Amino acid sequence: MGYDAIIIGGGLAGATVAKNLAERGNQVLVLEREERFRDRIRGEQMHPWGVSAARQLGVYEPLVAAGGNQTYHWTTWIGGQPAFNRDLRTTTHHGVGSFNIYHPAMQQELLSVAQNAGADVRRGITVHSVEPGHPPKVHVRDGGSQTCLEARIVIGADGRNSRVRSSAGFEIQRDPELLMIAGLLFDGVPAPDHATHHCVGGEGAALVAPLGRKRARIYYIYRLSDGIRGLSGERKLDEFLTCCRAAGVPAEWLADAVPAGPLGEFSGADRWVNSPAREGVALIGDAAAECDPSWGTGLSVTLLDVVRLTERLCSSSDWEQGIQGYASDHDFHYGRTHEVTQLLVELLWTTGQAADERRMRVLPFLLTAPQGVPDVLGLGPDSPLDEQAKRRLFGEAEAAHA
Repeated sequence: MGYDAIIIGGGLAGATVAKNLAERGNQVLVLEREERFRDRIRGEQMHPWGVSAARQLGVYEPLVAAGGNQTYHWTTWIGGQPAFNRDLRTTTHHGVGSFNIYHPAMQQELLSVAQNAGADVRRGITVHSVEPGHPPKVHVRDGGSQTCLEARIVIGADGRNSRVRSSAGFEIQRDPELLMIAGLLFDGVPAPDHATHHCVGGEGAALVAPLGRKRARIYYIYRLSDGIRGLSGERKLDEFLTCCRAAGVPAEWLADAVPAGPLGEFSGADRWVNSPAREGVALIGDAAAECDPSWGTGLSVTLLDVVRLTERLCSSSDWEQGIQGYASDHDFHYGRTHEVTQLLVELLWTTGQAADERRMRVLPFLLTAPQGVPDVLGLGPDSPLDEQAKRRLFGEAEAAHA
């Protein structure tokens, strides 16, 4: 059987693009390595601009049905008390809040949606390599046999350690190491479900993302220079909880919390590919750009990738030209998101008295109703990034609300 698209990876990126291409009558094959999706500390939050993309792509309702939790507020806690509350419905033109969902449930639901749309889904398949070309080729192992498959295009949606990316010869760029983020799924956390909770302490910061029914993913973010020697594995649980308390996570939220998955951590350094398309092969999601998970932009950038790639492929019969156009689109929206997060790293994680005083001036505005400044939560790549906006972000010009 001849395929229009072979998609490697059946997660958020791969399943969503498979659904949208199959619905338009294309012959789509999805190759997914895992027989069963497991909890592996992956992104679980969409910012409002990601929620809008999910709605545009027709996957928002399935994600709600799979147990997703639609929040409306972003609450910042300092010293264990709520200090700032931002209503995301009224402070962004998207008119929605952020959205949290257990990652394995999201993967399973969307892969089923893709299959129901007509995509051919095969699980337990190992991709050995990908050859760019006309047509591109995919070499796979299925049990004891090896097969070579061809399609008009191959889409690499196989995540942070993408085999497609490496075997197809894409060059990776990387930011310097600065931040680390550790995460763990808990049951028994009575954090209010209507908000995502940002907790700020003297050294690090924590994020509590409620998933509903007292289940929450809790993250702790710290500088590599803070002296912490890794927060991964069961033996680090007590240290992780101590760090979360120090960051201001309310004590009562942790009192009866029971770990419901592994404790793991990731580097906060972005890794990305410039122009992620060549000779019939396109990269999307984490395969194209691994966003610093400290800022929670990964799922939202991924969905924008799918929007742009689907639009390009469905508006032209020349799919090579389509994926090249997508690559330019990706470089733009990922590049702007990256610039926003780098500015926020400088604002929020720089040490010293001057940096502390600057944060005191800026945070009340930034955390409640930011206007005219780079805004990772509400606007992402649509943020203003001219010099005036940057000066406002750092408290060097009159704030837009003043």
